[in-house]
Amino acid sequence: MKTLLKYLRPYAKRMSVGFTVKVLGTVVELFLPLILTHILEVVVLKRSVSQILLWGGLMVTCALSACILNIIANRMASKVSRNFSENIRRDLFASTLRLSASQTDSFTVPSLESRITTDTYNVHNFVGMMQRMGVRAPILLIGGIGITLIIDTYLSLTMLAILPFIFLTVYFISGKGVPLYAKVQRSVDRMVRVVREDIQGIRVIKALSKTETEHRRFNDVNSSLVKDETKAGIIMGSVNPILTMLMNFGIVAVIALSASRVSVGKSSPATVIAFMQYFTQISMAMMTVTRMFVMYTKSAASANRIAEVLNTSSEIKTESCDEYPLRESDYHIEFNGLSFSYLGKQNDLEDINIRLKKGEKLGIIGSTGSGKSTLTKMLLRFYDPQKGEVLIDGRNVKTIPPDELYRKFGIAMQYDFLYADTIEENIKLGRPISHENVEKAARIAQAHEFISSFDDGYSHILSQKGTNISGGQKQRLLIARAIAAEPEILILDDSSSALDYKTDAMLRRALAEELSSTTVITVAQRVSSVMSCDVIVVLDKGKIIGIGTHDELLKTCLEYREISDSQVGGAIVE
Repeated sequence: MKTLLKYLRPYAKRMSVGFTVKVLGTVVELFLPLILTHILEVVVLKRSVSQILLWGGLMVTCALSACILNIIANRMASKVSRNFSENIRRDLFASTLRLSASQTDSFTVPSLESRITTDTYNVHNFVGMMQRMGVRAPILLIGGIGITLIIDTYLSLTMLAILPFIFLTVYFISGKGVPLYAKVQRSVDRMVRVVREDIQGIRVIKALSKTETEHRRFNDVNSSLVKDETKAGIIMGSVNPILTMLMNFGIVAVIALSASRVSVGKSSPATVIAFMQYFTQISMAMMTVTRMFVMYTKSAASANRIAEVLNTSSEIKTESCDEYPLRESDYHIEFNGLSFSYLGKQNDLEDINIRLKKGEKLGIIGSTGSGKSTLTKMLLRFYDPQKGEVLIDGRNVKTIPPDELYRKFGIAMQYDFLYADTIEENIKLGRPISHENVEKAARIAQAHEFISSFDDGYSHILSQKGTNISGGQKQRLLIARAIAAEPEILILDDSSSALDYKTDAMLRRALAEELSSTTVITVAQRVSSVMSCDVIVVLDKGKIIGIGTHDELLKTCLEYREISDSQVGGAIVE
């Protein structure tokens, strides 16, 4: 919770004003039973209509004043909690984007989603309730006890004898709340993951008639969540009935004692009526405090999960040039003795050595899981290698600030995203790119023709994930996005797998003609996509088993020759 308190500091002044207004409204509310007692004991006996109207009007004024002051304070509290949670969500989202790839893998995407949504909602509710009831309940509790002690000390002590049992109940049960609700949130993470996977794969699930299987999978995680929520709910929910029982015991004891005191003239009916009203206020205040403890446990669990992300600094830091000095180099990109492992047990890449001059084209080919995409992640510095180095123009990528590094790249991945907006905005992706450059990129990516076929052209609205266009059209838009900003290095990671051979050939020809000074790295499964590259690397289990041009590899690399023969019979038709 300490991490989140800093988000409340900017609102300290507004909260102070809100607390002051809330205190005034609550204090006015405390006077209502006293006024009623005065009316019953004094005013009624005078049989004066004017006095009754005067004190009755005062009672109505106090009630209205308490209502208005509480409304004002609640509105101020709502505004603070709204802005507070908005700032937390903003920073939490920014922190999520700053996480390294390995940190994102560690947290998992579904967990990060639930932290930004469910956890911030829990914290928002607690901050709002703390401002609304966190002031009112203690004042009603302490003020009510103080006034009842003044009115009738004997009856008050009877009531006070119940309070230690109440505090012990709240203390022991609330201590179990944080771990229980933390477990609930982990179950929410698992459910979000299943829902996310099923929504993304809904077409495949329907096509393969696997809806019942997914129903059962969802029911499993849903049942687990219900089980955890039920356990937390039963334990934390037991507070209210236990406190109600204790308070009812207190009320019964007070009524029994007050009856005997009234009968012997030690107390009056009006005093008992006022006392019972205060006792009701105290009871409600205790119940509110209990609710706040329950909400605190849920909020504390959520706050800890939020703080984990906010306090996690990215593992990828810009290193000093003193540690990794600039080198004189004739090469644009260099992989020198690079080895990398995701889990630290077995190398996913091992002893990779590749050098490219500016404007050269590199093709990477290999079986699934051979490390092709992992190699591009090293260049983008999504991960740092355990051994070796990656250089761009003689600079170790560790010394290049992220903003500067990523501006060098244009990248299109096979499963990249499109969002619900115009085609032009999907290509721009929020970058200051002119329409002329957007259209130029679309022409190079072989996308201009199908874009122009729409009545509204580049203003055509795509559905979420681009479900209203074909797979090949999606890939061409993604390639257009990658080259629209005229990058220094272009990475095409299996981004033309849905293109027919003719369109793929036209794309490669356009890239060679229009981006002659751009260093292009193509990751592909098809020989036809890499055969024209200046350098082709064949990977197998993270190791380079062949490197050279297409013609050289046909002679020197058996695996490459087998891939070529199996796909096109050793011949390529342009």
